[in-house]
Amino acid sequence: MTESVTFERSHSIMIDAPPRDVLDYVSNPNSWPEWIAASHEMDSPNHPLQVGEAFHEKWHIRSGEVQLDWVVTEREEGRLWIAKTSTVFIGDIIARYDVELVDGQCRYARTLINPARPKLPTDEMVRRIDDEAQISLENIKRNVEARSSPLFGSA
Repeated sequence: MTESVTFERSHSIMIDAPPRDVLDYVSNPNSWPEWIAASHEMDSPNHPLQVGEAFHEKWHIRSGEVQLDWVVTEREEGRLWIAKTSTVFIGDIIARYDVELVDGQCRYARTLINPARPKLPTDEMVRRIDDEAQISLENIKRNVEARSSPLFGSA
C-alpha cells in the first residue's frame, strides 16, 4: 500500500457583508474565475450550488491545464459549503467554505484539504498557496462588498 499524507491549509478574511451574501457568492462556481487565478473556465449552473449538484472546472497549474469534476457534499445555508473533486496528481481535493458573523462583519474562511496526498508540498509550494489565497480573499472581499448592501446600513 502506498503511503500518503493529509495536507490542509486555511485562510480567512473579514468582509463587510452578510454571511449569506458571502456564501452565496463563493458557492456559485461561476464566480470562481473572478477571484481564483487558476480557475479559468467553468461548466456549472449559475446559482449557489446545493448538496449533490456537480460542476466542472478547467484549472491552470504550472504543468498545464486539468479538468476538475466537483460535487457538492455539504451545505448549511449561511454557514458552510463543501465540495470535493479527485485528481491523479494529488488525490482528492476538498474545498470548505465557512462564514460567520463576528463583530458586525462576516468572517469568511476557505480551507483546502488533501486527505491522501502522495507527499507534503514543499515550503515553496506552501508559500505559493498562501500568496494565491491572499489574492483570492482580497478579490472575494472587493467583489462581495461591491455587490452587497451594508450589513447594518439600513433599517
